[in-house]
Amino acid sequence: MGHREQLLAAARQLLEDKGYAHITTRDLVAASGTNLASIGYHFGSKAGLLNAALGIVFEEWTTQLAEIALADPDASPIERAHLTWAGLLDNLGGRALLVSFVEALAQADRDPQLREQLAGMYRSVRTRVSHIVATALNAPPEDPRCTAVASWVMAVCDGLSIQWLLDPAATPAAADLLRGLADLRAVSE
Repeated sequence: MGHREQLLAAARQLLEDKGYAHITTRDLVAASGTNLASIGYHFGSKAGLLNAALGIVFEEWTTQLAEIALADPDASPIERAHLTWAGLLDNLGGRALLVSFVEALAQADRDPQLREQLAGMYRSVRTRVSHIVATALNAPPEDPRCTAVASWVMAVCDGLSIQWLLDPAATPAAADLLRGLADLRAVSE
């Protein structure tokens, strides 16, 4: 394993152990067995390294949810959303990494590079989710409905994640969300 991979593995572990806001370059060097120059060479800065590690975690979460959403090829779009919500709630065991992600979001307003990286991650996820929606709707991925539904699903997942961080016992279950969606549809008709 090269220095780049060692640094990413150390950053991921430290994100779980210490949180985004409390990691020092000294921590990263000690945990990775590399040197300070490796951070600058591979990532430009400590923030660049931590952001890259968060990007990998974000990509892993997205891949897990995509696999869940696509597991049943005969599922309707609503059933896929339900499966995604249930999968998200079942896989939120990585509380420390989710807290680190929220810490990074809080820093993004003051760090243009981080903001752009996180925005890029969201654009990438929106594109992936749009493709899943397109498959479910039998529509082209560039259909504006696919992007709109993808944005809505992502907003629900983000909201669920925040609620789970703050009050896990009161976080709605996937079935509650599905029922709420049906109630909203009934009220609007």
